[in-house]
Amino acid sequence: MHDHPFVSEAHEGKPWFEWLVGAVVVVAVAVAALGYTMAATVIIAVAAIVTGLLRLILRERSPWKVRSVAFDSFIGIALGVGLLASYLAIYMLV
Repeated sequence: MHDHPFVSEAHEGKPWFEWLVGAVVVVAVAVAALGYTMAATVIIAVAAIVTGLLRLILRERSPWKVRSVAFDSFIGIALGVGLLASYLAIYMLV
């Protein structure tokens, strides 16, 4: 009868870590607004890769949880690597 997924904070990531990631994004936006787009891209990419690696290494003890370990790890690492690759590809075209 109660076969629904958990949606409570007890089964999700830690709010302090989520706020930390949010602060990193705000810093990246400020850096980009100052004209340092490469630095801002690196900040976001490193944050994504770190959250993906944390989820992969710490598994259920990770402070960063969105979905499954495989999903969170893949999305974080792939987003970080993809951002860096995209930025570098565009940089080489210019």
